[in-house]
Amino acid sequence: MLIPSIDLRGGRVVQLVQGRHEALSYDDVFEWVEQFRRFPCVQLIDLDAAMGRGNNTALVAQVCEQLPCRVGGGLRSPDAAAAAIAAGAREIIVGSALFKHGGIDEQFVRAVAEACGAERVVAAVDARHGQVVVQGWRQAVPLSPTDAVALLEPFCGGFLYTHVDTEGMMRGIDMEAVMAVRRATERRVAAAGGITTWDEIQALDAIGVDAVVGMALYTGTLPLTPPE
Repeated sequence: MLIPSIDLRGGRVVQLVQGRHEALSYDDVFEWVEQFRRFPCVQLIDLDAAMGRGNNTALVAQVCEQLPCRVGGGLRSPDAAAAAIAAGAREIIVGSALFKHGGIDEQFVRAVAEACGAERVVAAVDARHGQVVVQGWRQAVPLSPTDAVALLEPFCGGFLYTHVDTEGMMRGIDMEAVMAVRRATERRVAAAGGITTWDEIQALDAIGVDAVVGMALYTGTLPLTPPE
């Protein structure tokens, strides 16, 4: 399944390369809401909240009224995660806050699961060079993605695996890395990081992995519907 991604910064839809450099921006958020209305799941990320530079909370709630969204960005407490659910998120995505002192923060993730329901928690596991990275991909954690998934599995309903090495590059994702994560868990898995073609999306679907796509959709490189 294709999951379109909407990243918000300063009230606009943006696309970043490698999480840092803004490549595209659009003022009309609801133009994209309309384009993505056909999809059963849309990923909605508040980049400002994630970076600790304000938030787009009201806008996130407005989008959630119109689209079935999994929401992430700045959800650093069980209360914040529960508030996102109350504001209309179908699921919440939690990332850096899951990790602490070189491992997972079990107390935190357990509290989030209790506040939201484990089935509505998507654990974001981002990796560069085979190692989990947090804090905007600037800090490495001494865990492999598969180790992180195994530790987090009891507390979530699914995983979002981002292959940072290829994120935003539109050069394709590392299928072997995704396959390793798929094998490590029985939970739902979505993958992100450079996915560009429907062939990739269909290959991921064949192994039970959803494809989260941003840049390729916004540039028009990937059409919203697969070829006949």
